[in-house]
Amino acid sequence: MSETETRTHRTGKQQNGDAMSETSTVEDVFDDTYKEKDGPKPPRMLVWRNIILMSILHIGALYGLIVIPSASALTLAWTAVCYLISALGVTAGAHRLWSHRSYKASFPLRVFLAIGNSMAFQNDVYEWARDHRVHHKYSETDADPHNATRGFFFAHIGWLLVRKHPDVIEKGRKLDLADLRADKVVMFQRRHYKLSVVIFCFLVPTLVPWYFWGESLSIAYFVPGLLRYAVVLNATWLVNSAAHIWGNRPYDKTINPRENPMVAFSAIGEGFHNYHHTFPFDYSTSEFGWKFNITTAFIDLMCSLGLAKDCKKVSKEVIMARIQRTGDGSNKSG
Repeated sequence: MSETETRTHRTGKQQNGDAMSETSTVEDVFDDTYKEKDGPKPPRMLVWRNIILMSILHIGALYGLIVIPSASALTLAWTAVCYLISALGVTAGAHRLWSHRSYKASFPLRVFLAIGNSMAFQNDVYEWARDHRVHHKYSETDADPHNATRGFFFAHIGWLLVRKHPDVIEKGRKLDLADLRADKVVMFQRRHYKLSVVIFCFLVPTLVPWYFWGESLSIAYFVPGLLRYAVVLNATWLVNSAAHIWGNRPYDKTINPRENPMVAFSAIGEGFHNYHHTFPFDYSTSEFGWKFNITTAFIDLMCSLGLAKDCKKVSKEVIMARIQRTGDGSNKSG
């Protein structure tokens, strides 16, 4: 990887050696020309449908916690499998593959990741990737969908309970999303998203334990169904909230995103957030390989099986140069 300084960062500095292949997106590079509008902020408009649905979901998830002791060992194992599949649909799929194009995936792998994404029920891949690119391009500004400077609650779940800031909508419309529109798997999932969510987020997790080993429909619905869904949601949201507030910044002390091992553990590898916002095109989102990073291990497995290829990675020399130039001195590189 070249050490030519090629990519503009949010402070106006250049990232040392962040060269990318011609197939990589530039829509995830921070735009330091954006200026927030002067004057009062737009009024906060509550989305009552989302507030009610999220409240019902979390009440159901709490009930799922209560009935866990009544679930069979097979149901608990199935819950873990559903958690992993749905989490990978977000981390390896919507995030690392489709938002950042940090590696290439074969058609079968893209289908699997799209199914996992529907099981996670966090908006279809197209919308998820669009909003995530806006998040990187306008991080911690009014144009950031989950701007962490508005507080933990807003960055975690509050952004889903209110109307988007007009700048989020405006900037999202201006992104080049031709790569997403050209992916037949992405567009098929978008066209059939509601049906795919009903099937993969709710019916499959519920009916498999009921049909194959006689679990009660109630436990099957509330444990691998609602509880698993709510936990995956909150693990993903912690990347937007906790990993933008608590932790160290060994790669770039001028930005908010932090290294948060607890978030990395719960979100199967997405908590190394200072690294990720410094090098968003790195397929591993971390310099530490498989450490707290099931997603990286999964992508590496797919590469070994011939289902993925062309993983983008930052060289050790480039990482160390960046640490010495902009890090906060907390580096633990081995």
